[in-house]
Order: sequence, then structure tokens, then C-alpha cells
Amino acid sequence: MSPDVDLTVLKPGRHALRDRFLSLDSRLFEFAADQHWPYAERILPRLSRSANHGLLWFATGAVIAASSTPRARRAAVRGLASLSLASLTINTLGKRSVRRPRPVLDPVPLVRQLKRQPITTSFPSGHAASAAAFATGVALESPAWGLVVAPIAWSVALSRVYTGVHFPSDVLAGAALGAGAAFAVRGMVPTRDRVVPARPRTDVPALTEGEGLVVVANTGAGTVDRVHTLLDLLPRAELVECEPADVRAELGKAAARARVLGVCGGDGTVNTAAEVALRHGLPLAVLPGGTLNHFAYDLGVTDERDLSRAVQRGEAVLVDVGRFSSDGQQGLFLNTCSLGVYPQLVRERDRVSPRVGAWPAGVLAALRVLRSERHPLHAEVAGRKHPLWLLFAGNGTYHRMGLAPARRLNLADGVLDVRVVHGGRRPALRLLAAAVAGPLTRSPAHAAVQVGRLHLTGVTPGALLAYDGEVTEVGGEVTLEKLPEALTVYRPLSGF
Repeated sequence: MSPDVDLTVLKPGRHALRDRFLSLDSRLFEFAADQHWPYAERILPRLSRSANHGLLWFATGAVIAASSTPRARRAAVRGLASLSLASLTINTLGKRSVRRPRPVLDPVPLVRQLKRQPITTSFPSGHAASAAAFATGVALESPAWGLVVAPIAWSVALSRVYTGVHFPSDVLAGAALGAGAAFAVRGMVPTRDRVVPARPRTDVPALTEGEGLVVVANTGAGTVDRVHTLLDLLPRAELVECEPADVRAELGKAAARARVLGVCGGDGTVNTAAEVALRHGLPLAVLPGGTLNHFAYDLGVTDERDLSRAVQRGEAVLVDVGRFSSDGQQGLFLNTCSLGVYPQLVRERDRVSPRVGAWPAGVLAALRVLRSERHPLHAEVAGRKHPLWLLFAGNGTYHRMGLAPARRLNLADGVLDVRVVHGGRRPALRLLAAAVAGPLTRSPAHAAVQVGRLHLTGVTPGALLAYDGEVTEVGGEVTLEKLPEALTVYRPLSGF
């Protein structure tokens, strides 16, 4: 090769490639400006304006959350969290990193142009980022709602080119950043399908139409309509609706004729059903129907579709059951068992709630209980006396998932997750410190340990013990222990 040959002629430089890309981007923009799609000139500009400041997505999130299913509420929250992260990233880094001017509006018909043109730089598109972030966040939690939202998000992104405020590459980059924000949020707060592992599987009847399933629904929970939806999916299942006072009796009757015992209600109702199922040796099918539904959600059953799929396929797991005993009495707990401040708060809340409502009653109960100067509990552990504000025992290890509240990833790990808040002044500060510090922290104020069995002596006579939302009195000796893999519960093992 001659030394006089200019290599830049043979290989385009970086600036030449950039110029070609920008030229292609401009041609695509002009191509979009020449298009006249039916109804687009009336719809897309309005849709683009509605997405200003994320208003469209906040309204859509409210609609999704109003469907009253836990999965929909989680999808709405995840979508809005993803949108917030995407907007923050675009406004603090994206717009300031590449100061690209907006397209010239000459090729765009006047009827399409926005009345108020954006004044920020063009790259990347904030509207496209918000749309992609919201739609991706929703789809990661609920694919069904994701399919509903995706066409709207795609139309918003398209509208930014159609109305002439962005080049196509601005929109593509914004959409990529928005989708990335949704996956980043999932990294901080994993979706339920990524954190619910398969527990010990077991063989159960596969009831393709629900034959042999008897579901007892607590009408006091106010969610019996979920059972009717379940019966649409399992038409040969039997439904028994009853008042709260009759739940135990009806569960006993249902167990006598059922192949599978079903229950719809809150954690207290599910606790009763578990006790009956264990006594009769039956598998349990749990449909969440209460306010919190800790056991069902930690199990991985969020709605009637999850439960029907598990029942039809014959998919189930074994889970541990906690048991407490004291002075001749005993009971089971699927979620938590606690002594000290919390049982007092529950009893006070239940006393006040008929007059003022559940949430105000909870606030009033907390204020009254935490103002107390007396320790509600004294107990001996390993021969030493301790004044305690709170002793909490979870049926299985509770974890924090990123910014999410504590939950269990394994309901058959064989341990009690015990947290203790020691006695001292200012119980509110000690309880708050224990909550913030996490599960495996030791300090003069609080401690945590995982054990298979806990035996307490010298417990204050008449001390209150709360288990799965119920309250009873104990005293003297109190034993907390595990029944490993004692209960069979339906749960879908695929399709999450």
C-alpha cells in the first residue's frame, strides 16, 4: 500500500458515522411527519398532553389499584415506582448529558403540533421513558395488566414523534431507559415470582373441576365474592358461607365430607382451618380474604386464579406449623406468636375499633399502650429474669427484600424467628430501634435468634399472648415449638 493513501477515505471516522445516524434519524422523522393515520391527528396529540408530568400514568395506576386484587395493587405501585426512578434519571442525567435541540417543526402539519412546545432538550424522551417504565413495571408484577397498559404506552411514545417534539432515536433511548428503570426497581424490590421458592412438594388430589373441594367462607371478612369467582373456575366445588362465630363448626362439618378443605378469610380464619385440616388429615386450600393475608401471600397464593391453578394441577407443598403451650392450654400459629406490648395493642384496638374504625383504633391503641410505664411482661430465660417490652416469634425466618416490608421466603425452614425487645425506659424508641435494625441484630435494647424451640418460665400470670391476630392469656411456663412440614397446602408451583 502506498504511504500516500489517506486511510480516512477507506474507513469512515466516528464523526461520519454519527452524521449518517443523524441523517437517518431525520429521514425517519420526516417520514412520520408525512403519514396520515386514521384518527391519529385527534387522538395522539391529546394522549401526548395527558402524559405530561406523569398524570396519565398516575390515573392509570389508580384504576389498576381499584380492581382490589393484591396483584393489581402491587402492579400499580411497581409501575409508579419505576416511573419515578425513570423521571429522576432523565431529569438529572439524561437531559443534561446530551443537549440535543428539538426537531424543526416545518414538516409537521399544524393540526398535530402541541399548543405548548417543550423547552427542554430533546434527547432522551422523558414521555417515552415514563411510558416504558410504567408499562414494564406493571408487566413484571402482572402480565395481564401489562398487556392492557402496553398499547397505551406505545401510543404515548409514538405520539412524541407524530407531534414533532422528538426524533425517533430520542423515543427509543427514552423507552430503553424507562424499561431499565423498571428492572432496576425489581432489583431493589423483587417481584413475588422471583422470591417465592418451591418448598417441599407433596402429592395431593388434582381436582380438575373442584370435585371434593369444600370451601368455608367467613362472611365477616367482606370478600366472599372472591369465592364465587373461584367457583366459576372450579364449578364442582362446594361453598359454605357462614358468620365469624360459626366458622369453626362449619369447618368441622366440611372436613367430614371433603377431600380437600378450603377456606376464605383472614389469618385468624385460616389458622382455625389449619387446625381442623391437621386434625382430619386433609390438605388445605387457602383463598386470601382478609385484610393482611400474611400466610397466603407468603405461601404464594394471591388470588383465585393462583388457587384454582394449584387445585386443578394437584400442586401443593408442606409447610411448618408453630405451636404454643402454657398451663394446659395450647394453640397453633401459621404466622407469628408474640407476648408483651403487641398483644396489649391488639386487645385495645379491638376494644376501640367498633366505635372509631380500624385504622383510628390502631393509632389510639398504640398511643395508650406505649405511654405505659410498666413492663407488660416478665419472664425467665435460661434461669435469668428479664423485663421485656416484646417477644416475637415468627413461624419461619422473616426477611426484608430491598425496600419491601418483611416477609418469609420459606415456610418450611424448621426454625422460629425470635425477636426480643428488652425492658427499659421509652418503649416506643426501643421498639422503633428494633424494627429499623433488622432481624439479626444484638444490642442492649433488642436481640434476635433463630431456634427450633423456646421455653420460658416465670411468665407474668395473665400475660397476653397474640397468635395470628387472636389473643389469649398465659402465665407461668410458656413453650413455643415447631411442627416441621406438618401441613399440606395447595400452591401453584409454576406459572408465576
